[in-house]
Amino acid sequence: MNKGIAITGMGIISAIGNSVEESLHALLNSDKAITTISNIDTVHAAVMKVGEIKKTNSELASELGLSPKNNFSRTALIGAIAAKQAVENAGITSINEYKTGLISASSVGGMDMTEKYYYEYFENPEVVKYISAHDGGDVAQKIADELGLKGLVTSISTACSSAANSIMFGARLIQSGKLDRVIVGGTDALAKFTINGFKTLMILSDSYNTPFDNDRKGLNLGEAAAFLVLESDAVVAKQNKKVLARVTGFGNANDAFHQTASSENGDGAFLAMEKAFQVSGLQPSDIDYINVHGTATPNNDLSEGRAIIRIYGEKNVPDFSSTKPFTGHTLAAAAAIEAVFSVLAIQNGVVFPNLNFTTPMSEFDMVPETTIKYKNIDHVLSNSFGFGGNCSTVIFSKN
Repeated sequence: MNKGIAITGMGIISAIGNSVEESLHALLNSDKAITTISNIDTVHAAVMKVGEIKKTNSELASELGLSPKNNFSRTALIGAIAAKQAVENAGITSINEYKTGLISASSVGGMDMTEKYYYEYFENPEVVKYISAHDGGDVAQKIADELGLKGLVTSISTACSSAANSIMFGARLIQSGKLDRVIVGGTDALAKFTINGFKTLMILSDSYNTPFDNDRKGLNLGEAAAFLVLESDAVVAKQNKKVLARVTGFGNANDAFHQTASSENGDGAFLAMEKAFQVSGLQPSDIDYINVHGTATPNNDLSEGRAIIRIYGEKNVPDFSSTKPFTGHTLAAAAAIEAVFSVLAIQNGVVFPNLNFTTPMSEFDMVPETTIKYKNIDHVLSNSFGFGGNCSTVIFSKN
């Protein structure tokens, strides 16, 4: 088996918690955090359920010690908080001591500020600074500045697989010797643009999302940020660092089917998982838990389920669950928060429950774990699939 790339630090903020510890507590106690909207002025506030971080932008900025005149978007605010947690968790006190990079994934970027100030742009010079912070590159640079990072800074945007590709890219940069240490992950905040866009696609649920349930109606949106610190074995050995887990496999493939839908047989998902196994040297039977993409849309769960069956057959599928009923679907941050959950599953020997499930799907005989299950977990496979057919799989393994 490929020894993989060491994970030495993690940070996260989402609807279920403001830290790794709070997130674990919520996962172990089935404390989902899907609520109505309180931070966004939208006509859907009272009826739409989302996974919202219950902190205002001002509160988040205060945590970072920013001036009230800052032009941080909400995406950048939560991203900086999670990245700083990860660096602290990794025990890094000199961020530029080794060749270090940041790969920050985002799909929404600074849209929350853009939509707020768009109509004032030409009349009020004071708001131009918010529009200039719109793109994902600005989010990445602001996070890097908060960390004091002087090395490689880049952004990835491949919709809902973005953070998985960030992890993959970071691992490859270390494997190639280009960098010694990479902070990888993703961040996306809720915005009216996202809410209205997904409503137009008619894939939002009017109740709690129910992944892999026969009567699933669609997804709940969420907002979150999470980052992992990846380090080379040389740095780990030199600093005698604790390794939380390892990235041992990864794969990316394009479904090449539709702009927003996956193919019925999950061709891209199947190829991504197959590539991840090839990279890791593991067999499908080595996987102890699959953290599925599991958005609870009719299309995703059918496509992903069929792809998994193509790998395992219907009777040999490992324990699996979607954690999106806890947090909502956090778009570009999804793979990052689920990477944290995958590492927590390994560290604590636990399969987290697929909440809200009642009725098995009629198309196949696959039933997720619906209650918490404790067992030894050596390897977790995590799937993330994005619009445009971008499908990614990452395998996390016990150190």
